[in-house]
Amino acid sequence: MARHSRSRSGSYARSDPGRDRSDANSSSPVLEVLVAFVVVFASQGITAFAGMMGTFFVLAPPLTTNPWTIVTSVYAHSGLGHLVSNALALLVFGWPVARATTRWRFHAFFAGTGAIAGIAQVALTGVFASLPFVPVAPTAVLGASGAVFALLGYLVASNRLSTGLASFVDVPQWLAVLVFLGLATAVTLATASPGVALIAHFAGFLVGAVGGRARILAVGSSARTDSMGS
Repeated sequence: MARHSRSRSGSYARSDPGRDRSDANSSSPVLEVLVAFVVVFASQGITAFAGMMGTFFVLAPPLTTNPWTIVTSVYAHSGLGHLVSNALALLVFGWPVARATTRWRFHAFFAGTGAIAGIAQVALTGVFASLPFVPVAPTAVLGASGAVFALLGYLVASNRLSTGLASFVDVPQWLAVLVFLGLATAVTLATASPGVALIAHFAGFLVGAVGGRARILAVGSSARTDSMGS
């Protein structure tokens, strides 16, 4: 964890954006999200006894019935294995992103992209289910996979290699969109298995990649000079 060197650096001490970023690192948002996973998982067990787990933590159609699940479902999981796999992925993809942004931006990005991914999964499966000859049923969703894939997408689009290439090569907007769509499709298919919310994975990665291209989590001067390792 890079919580010491930058917080004590004279150059960062004179920069408000730098102080914001080092303050974020002093209390890692990744660890806070992991704590939220555990607290929500325990709450799922308690509410399950009352038959209320779905009401509080499962995002299901119609979206207007239990609107709070748009956010709570991002931190909920279907089982211990689901929680552990997402926690490990969060550590791998989330840590470098957290180091390059502030605590609150990270939390907003995680919750926001996770919510968008969940909404996409529920809404689009509902649309596909209404079409003839499409063997898809409306689905409910829970889990942080969409947000984790968004972190991966952000890393892919904002790392040193990607930003360096973009600065030397004039990439047309339409080509960038095609590349992001292709990467999102490839990553989604690579994780395909029964019961996996593939649309949420696709949407999360795509939203994260767009955010990474725009460097929406970069802080102050870091938007121009800093980038995450490739």
